[in-house]
Amino acid sequence: MKKKNWQRSIVQYLGIIGGAILMGIAYTWFLAPYKIVPGGVGGLSQILFYKFDIPLGLSMLIFNIPLFIISFIFMGTRFGWRSIYGMLTVSILTDLVSLPSLHKFGLIKDLAEYTYLYQGEKIFSILSPSDIYLSAITGSVLLGMGLGIIFRFRGSTGGTDIPVAIIKQKTGLSIGTGYWIVETLIILTVGLVFRDIKIVIWGYVNLFISAKMTDLTSEGLPYVKGAYIISPKYEEIKEAIYDKIHRGVTYFKATGGYTGNDIIVLFCVMNRRQVSTMRELVKDIDPKAFVILTDVNDVMGYGFKSRNLDLTASE
Repeated sequence: MKKKNWQRSIVQYLGIIGGAILMGIAYTWFLAPYKIVPGGVGGLSQILFYKFDIPLGLSMLIFNIPLFIISFIFMGTRFGWRSIYGMLTVSILTDLVSLPSLHKFGLIKDLAEYTYLYQGEKIFSILSPSDIYLSAITGSVLLGMGLGIIFRFRGSTGGTDIPVAIIKQKTGLSIGTGYWIVETLIILTVGLVFRDIKIVIWGYVNLFISAKMTDLTSEGLPYVKGAYIISPKYEEIKEAIYDKIHRGVTYFKATGGYTGNDIIVLFCVMNRRQVSTMRELVKDIDPKAFVILTDVNDVMGYGFKSRNLDLTASE
């Protein structure tokens, strides 16, 4: 058992490194050169990077350390080693995978190929200023994928998770509202510092894309559907589902809001390709049946491959 736990831990730490590399590439190759603010500590770090010429990864570390200290003071939060490890890994690798660093290591022979003049400043970017839109989208996708991979391997990068947790604890606001407040303040702050409204616009575009990619990478595609079926012929529908698509069915006892009558709600989880068969079965048995379909990101149990995501802090 100990050997298995060690193997799992090694895989998780390597997975966090992989996610950190993608995040570093997103920041230094695509987003930071054009001052595209992804929100979070990565967005704030651009202020130190451009105003004081402090490396981007080191700037992230400078912002993250006080946030961890604040969390200990105000919340007594005990972060797992993976949270601290994730924060340090992203900060270090962001500087290591930058184009100038890769040139120093000999991995890039000619840095001039990636050197451009943008708004009167020399920048290093994979894509030219004429492709700034593509650079913003690519960076947002890679950033979300990197963060999603870190989450999938039970890591964390600290950052805005900390002030959001404090806001929730002190004000009772939801986590979603907390993130919206914190990320908005960061995007607006960087926009004001650089005096560029386009930074604010790109910040929100980046935030939307990266958030969607984070969910997609950490939770997976909604390849499974959940079906709620309300019909007086629930027994016949249940048997048809058993017989034709070979899926289990759960009964929920409910009460009709209008009639006040007791009803049975069927719930069934199935692959997307089985949805059409289920619809036909229900329609043939009861054309007036009420059916609700919903996306299911992860299923554990017989007949489904587990893709469970555990974000519990681990030492």
